[in-house]
Amino acid sequence: MNVVTALDSRTARPPEGAGTQARHDRQVTAEEANRLAEMFRLLGDPTRAQLLYALLAAGELCVCDLTEAVQVTDTAVSHALRLLRTAGVVASRREGRTIYYRLSDAHVRMLLDLSREHLREAR
Repeated sequence: MNVVTALDSRTARPPEGAGTQARHDRQVTAEEANRLAEMFRLLGDPTRAQLLYALLAAGELCVCDLTEAVQVTDTAVSHALRLLRTAGVVASRREGRTIYYRLSDAHVRMLLDLSREHLREAR
């Protein structure tokens, strides 16, 4: 009697040693996984996401400009910017009494661009 096995019930094994090192190199350590989860949690707030995309579009804005762009209180903007600055996602510079904020580097811009592109493709 022949036994029929479903295709998805077999465990696929890679050829001996083929790609094993490459797969291992792409895995994250427990510490990296925790840091990544914290970063995504930080980016997971709608107000912070709007602030980041406003900075992406404008390049550099002060709190009053961000408040107007996102339509939230200056307190909420300041709190969000403090968290983003502490995490290294945004940077700031002072000009007189005004502090201007910008995305900290190209990696943040790339992450935002890729995230938006992914959302648009998922539709």
